[in-house]
Amino acid sequence: MEETVKIDGVTFSYGQRTILHDVSMRFGAGKVVAIMGGSGMGKTTLLKLIGGMLTAQKGTVTVAEHTLDPSNYKSLYRIRRRMGMLFQFGALFTDLSVFDNVAFPMREQTDLDEETIRDLVLMKLNAVGLRGAADLMPSEISGGMARRVALARAIALDPAVIMYDEPFAGLDPISMGVTAKLIRSLNDELGATSIIVTHDVPETFEIADYVYMINNGRIAAEGAPEELKNSEEPFVKQFINGLPDGPVGFHYPASSVEDDFS
Repeated sequence: MEETVKIDGVTFSYGQRTILHDVSMRFGAGKVVAIMGGSGMGKTTLLKLIGGMLTAQKGTVTVAEHTLDPSNYKSLYRIRRRMGMLFQFGALFTDLSVFDNVAFPMREQTDLDEETIRDLVLMKLNAVGLRGAADLMPSEISGGMARRVALARAIALDPAVIMYDEPFAGLDPISMGVTAKLIRSLNDELGATSIIVTHDVPETFEIADYVYMINNGRIAAEGAPEELKNSEEPFVKQFINGLPDGPVGFHYPASSVEDDFS
């Protein structure tokens, strides 16, 4: 399988706090791969490492056979040109119309004329079912629609890698289903590599080809969704079934209650 993104032996810390410890992952071309785990487990940090916004203290990140070096801006920007990003809650430009939000990366990173940009923007909006909303402002559309506009913007330049940071957060069940279906169908049409950071199990297991589960900065489990559903590993069972009792505790590590209240 051709690998578009590779993470090899990555360790990353914020100061003295280690977020990721010796993590290795593979993301194949044409695949939808999910990174799952609880809050604060390093999922979004992985996206930032792939996007070159952070630099690992140890290990390498490779995108399309190019090892990322965030200090080499020219090379980094050339690699980023092949990436699309759907930010959590969309992150649309509130003072730009739906049309201009999707046109933004085309105008910034290409020399296309406005007539060509117009046609491409309407094609991208049509792909997410929002061609008729092109002239509306972000304040005039729903949260679910805003997420779809952001998705159209993420695929504006037909990227080889599309990253999704919590794409289902805050959506109603119908919007979740629509968004999940779009992620899968757009990935298949583009032949891209889609990397989804999420903790929403049902929607993700429905569309993902492969899943990495992160706990305490390490890969706790990995495999196809069906494999993980049948896993007897305590962390996997607790996470997938939302169980209160298991290896993941409720309390953040702290001194004893007697010490604090005596």
